[in-house]
Amino acid sequence: MGAPHRPRRGSIAYSPRKRARSEIPRVRCWPTSEGEPRLQGFAGYKVGMTHVVMTDDRPNSLTEGMEISVPVTIVEAPSMRIAAIRAYRDTTFGAKAIAEAWTRDLDAEMDRALMVPKKHDSNKAMAEIEGLINQGAVQELRVITYTLPSKISGVPKKKPDIMECSIGGGDIIGKFRYAQSILGKTISVGEVFNGGDIVDVLAITKGKGTQGPVKRWGITLGKAKHSRAGSVRQIGTLGPWHPHRISWRVPQMGQTGYHQRTEFNKRILQIGKDGRTVTPKGGFLNYGVIRNDYIAIKGSIPGPAKRLIRLRPAVRPKEEPRAPTLSYVSLESKQG
Repeated sequence: MGAPHRPRRGSIAYSPRKRARSEIPRVRCWPTSEGEPRLQGFAGYKVGMTHVVMTDDRPNSLTEGMEISVPVTIVEAPSMRIAAIRAYRDTTFGAKAIAEAWTRDLDAEMDRALMVPKKHDSNKAMAEIEGLINQGAVQELRVITYTLPSKISGVPKKKPDIMECSIGGGDIIGKFRYAQSILGKTISVGEVFNGGDIVDVLAITKGKGTQGPVKRWGITLGKAKHSRAGSVRQIGTLGPWHPHRISWRVPQMGQTGYHQRTEFNKRILQIGKDGRTVTPKGGFLNYGVIRNDYIAIKGSIPGPAKRLIRLRPAVRPKEEPRAPTLSYVSLESKQG
């Protein structure tokens, strides 16, 4: 009898599988864009899933031009406020922040979450950044934004989530003028994205705590005859005698979930102003009623309800943005 084929279970590309450092996803890459300067990111809070009926506009699809049912994830995305401008220069060790200008027009929750120095002069900091730009010392500009969860009834927290967003399009001077125009102001999701845009979704997945190798790596259960002295849910060996250590490639028990993951090329099907138009009877399960702007994203996205979700324009899109045609949004109760 030949040896059974045992391909490795579970990708080791995500190792080490440990808890995410922060619940705010970190964006390591921003896309390059052309045209007018524009904010390249937005954030919201995951609500739940429902389904819509839309016209299939995929080229060469078997149901092209017909109405199909599509699962969607709803994300509540109230306006975000721009708190600061930060200038970066390129070094051999990556981008390094060299100057920043903060606004004094901050919300009360933000004042408690982040103490801006009282001696900080915004006008002087702006002049410093502009001088560095004229000298050619600035290669990238970003803005510091924060969410306003106190406006959301379904998220039980008031502390804002602070994050950086890049500015795309135009030259460095155009980006600086755009950043100046939005500093201290609120910006809505409709000013950043449109219906039909292709985006990348970044979030922290559901946390599952410590789990065994079967659930964590998907290894095969052992045969009862071979596992009489132990458990059928453990691996057969930890490795050879030499080298005299356990390799990190060996599937073992450990932390499962609460990892940062990125879903590429997700399509925005709808951006709305009044979330009550898509809230089912009785509200969304584990969330409630949507009262702010919302985004309907095709398919599923990582994380549980109430988890912070970050969106950015797709860094490697596979299709061109096109406006979808929706004819029905399900309002059936999700309370079971």
